[in-house]
Amino acid sequence: MRIERAEQLAALNFEKGGGLVPVVAQHAHTGEVLMLAYANREALERTLATGTMCYYSRSRDALWCKGETSGNTQRLVSLHADCDADAVLARVEPAGPSCHTGARSCFSAPPTIAALADVLASRKTSPPAGSYTARLFGDRNLRLKKLGEEATELALACVTGETERVAEEAADLLYHALVACAAAGVEAADVLAALDRRLPAPTPDGAE
Repeated sequence: MRIERAEQLAALNFEKGGGLVPVVAQHAHTGEVLMLAYANREALERTLATGTMCYYSRSRDALWCKGETSGNTQRLVSLHADCDADAVLARVEPAGPSCHTGARSCFSAPPTIAALADVLASRKTSPPAGSYTARLFGDRNLRLKKLGEEATELALACVTGETERVAEEAADLLYHALVACAAAGVEAADVLAALDRRLPAPTPDGAE
């Protein structure tokens, strides 16, 4: 269930967790799990009202909003209750690290696209000797040439209909496209956000 209004919070089972529900914060575009926290009804009401993630600290026994001292806020994109209505998924756009250690995520287990983007960023800023990726970053003509070649190879693979080859060529094209984007200062999250904007809008009643 997608939660868009405060009155929908009545469907959550806060009693099961002693007045709290676990909240998983997930990057809205990359899909990376950023952190796990807890929230009571008041925290989720404030989240919906302000558009910024608020939680409940079990150790301090107090409500807190992400980034109120660090500035590393999380803008709410959408809230979703699980099938038992006793846990919540918060899709967010983070401004800065989500972990108190200064890391982007408390779990350091990015999904494939985010993990690849990390590798590309590393190759761009600290190019190792003999790195093909670093070579692409250093040679715009080669970078753009390979982008066109990979697109053609994917098209040809689609003509033959060899599924394994299509997957491999698509992976090659995606890799080279992400390199080209990174060279232009565009992050993978920006590309995924553009794709998100092309998805159908949720139904008016908040159903999935």
